[in-house]
Amino acid sequence: MAADGNKRKRPNILVTGTPGTGKTTTSSALAEATNLRHINIGDLVKEKNLHDGWDDDLQCHVINEDLVCDELEDVMEEGGNIVDYHGCDFFPERWFDLVVVLQTDNTVLYDRLSKRGYEGAKLSNNMECEIFQVLLEEAKESYSEDIVKALKSNNIDDITRNVSSLTDWIRSWPPTS
Repeated sequence: MAADGNKRKRPNILVTGTPGTGKTTTSSALAEATNLRHINIGDLVKEKNLHDGWDDDLQCHVINEDLVCDELEDVMEEGGNIVDYHGCDFFPERWFDLVVVLQTDNTVLYDRLSKRGYEGAKLSNNMECEIFQVLLEEAKESYSEDIVKALKSNNIDDITRNVSSLTDWIRSWPPTS
């Protein structure tokens, strides 16, 4: 549990993973099932202009991590948030009670990313990220391993199962240890 988690009435959860693993789908369904607030970092960065420009090679905004953290500080302190982003190492450890890393089989992920129009460096970088489990390792290095949970996310059955188990976890929070 996060260091200041006992002050919050509701937990904060980070849902991370390579693009295309189902973070937004899972986070949206989980927010609906639990009445927690879903914060999609990519959308927040665009809406609040929390970036340092555009990366032409990767076809995405270069987020300003300090601005993102400043923007979220108060709402994270309140608790009750599901944060959805493909990175995790810049968020303060104290913010999260659970870090979920979604993982998808390479063939499934390749098809999802291709359908999104990913190509070239953007496609190969994201595929390599999943193959080498970069996000899982990043999560384990950034947070206490006892709050990091890897979940398969290949299809709707996996997502449904993940939302159900995460909903159960939220309902039993805080832990009574």
